Amino acid sequence: MRFLARALLACLLVAPTVASAAAPKPNIILIVSDDQGYPDLGCIGTKPILTPTLDRLAREGVRATNFYVTWPACTPSRGSILTGRYPQRNGLYDMVRNDMTNYGHQYTPEEYAVSPEMTLGLDPREITIGNVLRAAGYATGAVGKWDMGQAKRFLPLQRGFDFFYGIGNNGIDYYTHERYGIPSMFRGNSRTQEDRGTYATEVFRREALAFIEKHSSRPFFLYLAFNAPHGASSFGKPGVQAPPEFLAKYAESAIEEKLKPYAAAVTCMDAAIGEILAALQRSGRDKDTLVMFLSDNGGSGNGGNAPLKGAKSTMWEGGLRVPFIAWWPGHLPTGKTTDAFLTSLELLPTLAAAADAKPPTAPLDGFDMLPALRGEKPSPRTEMFWQRRADCAARIGNWKWVNSAKGKGLFDLAADPGETKDLSAEKPDIAAMMRAKFDAWRGAMDAAEPRGPFRDY
Repeated sequence: MRFLARALLACLLVAPTVASAAAPKPNIILIVSDDQGYPDLGCIGTKPILTPTLDRLAREGVRATNFYVTWPACTPSRGSILTGRYPQRNGLYDMVRNDMTNYGHQYTPEEYAVSPEMTLGLDPREITIGNVLRAAGYATGAVGKWDMGQAKRFLPLQRGFDFFYGIGNNGIDYYTHERYGIPSMFRGNSRTQEDRGTYATEVFRREALAFIEKHSSRPFFLYLAFNAPHGASSFGKPGVQAPPEFLAKYAESAIEEKLKPYAAAVTCMDAAIGEILAALQRSGRDKDTLVMFLSDNGGSGNGGNAPLKGAKSTMWEGGLRVPFIAWWPGHLPTGKTTDAFLTSLELLPTLAAAADAKPPTAPLDGFDMLPALRGEKPSPRTEMFWQRRADCAARIGNWKWVNSAKGKGLFDLAADPGETKDLSAEKPDIAAMMRAKFDAWRGAMDAAEPRGPFRDY
């Protein structure tokens, strides 16, 4: 008995040592750009656009060529990034916007307080990546564009994040940080004008670096959501804005003059990402950091998304298929390009798996894509569905079905990624199957536990 007691005591003493020897949790940085088109990376090679940092991440990591978001514009797409759920399941399946500004109306503070951007947002019952990773012991920070609602209950500090510095809404002027005459920058739960006059990407770079430096002794999750290269939609509609030093990089470029601010805004964002990677490298934390990069939807005002058809707000590939890069030294292959069928619905399950975190109990629409990124297993995704008001689309295998006001048809993406040849007349059985699959998906979404803000329940 004494021998057994000593053996049990030895096991108890060893157990903490074994646990402490387990692999540490990786730091995680999820970077989202705004309206950056599928071909708008230097490493793609179709445009003279300068993105040396993102090109480096692609060389040293995995770039996906068949990566989709859940909606062809900002708000619903970002809601899915944060929740791992279709917009129709999490309830945020349309834009949260004060559309009166499109007609020249400037809001008073009193009007703004009861406007859609203040009263609508991601349902408070939804669990975000921030919630999941904070429960797993991470310091969680959100820097940049939020776009999930601006009332206090919707803001990041109430959605699983310890820290927030960024803009609550969309389309701000890069220097005044306003769209409607109302300051859009927040520190925590309060609006601030402390950085008025400073280019937004510079503000987000600075805050991201400060968050990383502050959390040098514990794993961190940084959701870094740039507003670049989205056009500024404030009064006067200046379009995309960029600092002079980055515009100068395109002085002799073959890019059209009107597109140079867009390209310069992308390059400025790329430089900010470069500084963040350099800081990780200086501290020796680059080897234990997982970085993922994607755009929230297809490009708009970027000179086109060729070879893909269409742009932001459409159900064509140019509105839904986006650039994606994953970088994790020692854990992901180097210089790999994958054509695996993947989507932003996979982000939450993947990051939870990487962090050994417990995923939400609510139904998720994605999966851990690390095995697919490593090439260990094929992607389990075989289908994807989209709906934007009356516009619908589905992808089943390599078949794409579109039914929208801007066009419709059946396309074989393996042979025709540009969606140029409608095969619905030649393949009516496949077209009917696609419609039936879409209707079944729509039924599943309607049967899901209801979420606001748009659903009637």
